[in-house]
Amino acid sequence: MAIMITDECINCGACEPECPNNAIYEGGVEWAIADGTTITGPYTLKNGSEVDAEDQQTPISDDFYYITPDKCTECVGFHEEPQCAAVCPVDCCIPDPDHEEDEATLVARKERLHV
Repeated sequence: MAIMITDECINCGACEPECPNNAIYEGGVEWAIADGTTITGPYTLKNGSEVDAEDQQTPISDDFYYITPDKCTECVGFHEEPQCAAVCPVDCCIPDPDHEEDEATLVARKERLHV
């Protein structure tokens, strides 16, 4: 399952540089699949829509940092635990119940994002 940032976020930004997939963005900032990955060209998002990897996507939150589930791998293949949760001073990085995924799915996403 992907990780999400709850509305208890204090916008400290500690999580953002820790993400190996560049899946964490400041509130109000648009995101793209290509940010911090090796993806180029067309990419199919989890909702089934196809975008160009460089296309800017609508922010998931305007008020606090957020994690895009299309890029989150829970740090599988990089670290033993999600690094955002490990560094968060208010414990607001938690499993996202709306995006449950098994380890094989997370590994496949990691491999796709970092060819």
